[in-house]
Amino acid sequence: MNVDLRSDTVTKPTPGMLEAMWSAKVGDDVFGEDETVNALEQKAADMFGMEAGIYCPSGTMTNQIAIKCFTQPLDELITDQTAHVYRYEGGGIAFNSGVSTRLLNGYRGIITAEMIEPEINADNIHHPHTSLVVLENTVNKGGGSCYTLEQIKPIAQLCQAKNLKLHLDGARIFNALAHTGDSAEDYGNYFNGISVCLSKGLGAPVGSVLLADKETIRYARRVRKVLGGGMRQAGFLAAAGIYALDHHVERLKIDHKHARIIAEELAAQTWVSNVMPVETNIILFDTVEPAEQVLYKLDEKGIKAGSTDKHRIRFVLHLDIHPEEVEYLVAQLKKM
Repeated sequence: MNVDLRSDTVTKPTPGMLEAMWSAKVGDDVFGEDETVNALEQKAADMFGMEAGIYCPSGTMTNQIAIKCFTQPLDELITDQTAHVYRYEGGGIAFNSGVSTRLLNGYRGIITAEMIEPEINADNIHHPHTSLVVLENTVNKGGGSCYTLEQIKPIAQLCQAKNLKLHLDGARIFNALAHTGDSAEDYGNYFNGISVCLSKGLGAPVGSVLLADKETIRYARRVRKVLGGGMRQAGFLAAAGIYALDHHVERLKIDHKHARIIAEELAAQTWVSNVMPVETNIILFDTVEPAEQVLYKLDEKGIKAGSTDKHRIRFVLHLDIHPEEVEYLVAQLKKM
């Protein structure tokens, strides 16, 4: 049996999703004529209480476009030191926007208004101008840790008081919502920009949507074009995103349940030294021997995973991991 836990990006389209893609009505999206793309953008915007959206090939692109829209060269943004926009987007903050980054040390990637406020620069020519705060929900490096809206609210209030923009890297935002029970529509009350990924837990093959007000999205289309993200008959891909939003949101709780079952078994193993608290679909755990040695043993049993440090391994649950794969994995963990 093969069990691929490297990421929730490895999912394959379901038969229903493939049918939706095959039957999509398409046009030229750069001309604004792809009705399926238009429908996806408006659907996502409505879900999160935002005015408009723009469909892009990746979450990296939606995040980088947002940063470009909300900053000017010589500005500075504030985020956690584990943030995807800082660690895993190729230095795009500096390259694309000419912006510096002020890093905070949050708890499992979660930062607070009290941490942010002292790091906002005064109006002084020696300092970059602080203009943006970026949050990530869920936090990848935090093991799928979640912000609640109650935690986000004071940050949004601070940003409004200090005239800062607030952007959400919502790569796994629906996982967070499944865990916290918060309303997606309420997010629009707090953020200037929201990036929603469709190709992780939701199982679409490609794409993310950046949500914001109409004026920001109008400029975002110009930035997307410059970055090479203007797609043509993209409705075939957008149809998968619509299908995912309609059919794959509620089932995320199954992935969370599977993650808890596996984490409980890992915690009982003598070759595991620590398991981080599991809130959503990501499990981070530390091993007594080097992670690469454990990964080799797992691979021999048909189990694929990845390491995030010399003694840390990451498992990510997704819609292609069924109860029988979980049972097999648990059995193999016991044998190790």
